[in-house]
Amino acid sequence: MKQLDTRFCGYDKFPYLTMNEITQPLHFESHSTNFNRLRGRLEHHVGKAIADFNMIEEGDTVMVCMSGGKDSYTLLEILRALQRRAPINFRIIAMNLDQRQPGFPEHVLPEYFKSIGVEYRIEAQDTYSIVKEKIPEGKTTCSLCSRLRRGIIYRVANELGANKIALGHHRDDMIETMFLNMFFGGKLKAMPPKLITDKGDHIVIRPLAYCAEKDIARFARGMEFPLIPCNLCGSQENMQRKNIKAMLAAWELQYPGRSQTIFTAMQNVAPSHLLDGRLFDFKGLKLGDVVSEGDVAFDEEC
Repeated sequence: MKQLDTRFCGYDKFPYLTMNEITQPLHFESHSTNFNRLRGRLEHHVGKAIADFNMIEEGDTVMVCMSGGKDSYTLLEILRALQRRAPINFRIIAMNLDQRQPGFPEHVLPEYFKSIGVEYRIEAQDTYSIVKEKIPEGKTTCSLCSRLRRGIIYRVANELGANKIALGHHRDDMIETMFLNMFFGGKLKAMPPKLITDKGDHIVIRPLAYCAEKDIARFARGMEFPLIPCNLCGSQENMQRKNIKAMLAAWELQYPGRSQTIFTAMQNVAPSHLLDGRLFDFKGLKLGDVVSEGDVAFDEEC
């Protein structure tokens, strides 16, 4: 099957900075030169990720999960733009899970979907009440909430005949997750750009994998998407993730480009220069063996 090709294409001083806050606001009209360049950059990054990881193929039905935040709006907009000129045919369905959180503006997304003419599905399930019943007051609800949400998403994808599920995680989410797992979980593990669900029914894709959060935030401002607040459930942002965000933002402020360097490193792994015997056979290493990384890595140390 044909796939999309690339033609689409000082921590303690800054305890609560985010990647958005260290970037000066960029105000532009949606038809300006700056905005068109930004759109072009996002389309290029998304198209490249789709091609690099073979995320979308001929005949796919892609269910785009919409929360009402800047990331999911941007994902839907860029995917639809690429769809119009893609060398393959694929179907897009926008899907929102209304979890019956108090104050959730349930009219916003359906009105937006109708205004742009995209096929959509609103799934209303009162997971909010379940989470509030099961989790004591003051405790983090995110883990149970995400498990409930994931099960509903997979079921709806089945009902819609969607074989691909697109999520709005971006480059910075992946970097943050790697540090969270490293600092608090003892694992070198991030978010994969593409994975198959446990039951093997669907493939989850993250087309924004190469996109920086600051670009997404600027694009969302320029597009004037009708954003929905992400704190309606009353749960506080994971403090560990918040601290990681602040650490990375402070690094980026002091050393511009560091986040991209870290992300590049995540794509350039040398298992023979780590310590995981499941990835490299250290016990079986003998004189005369040829190792692809060899000992030249020592010559390249900073």
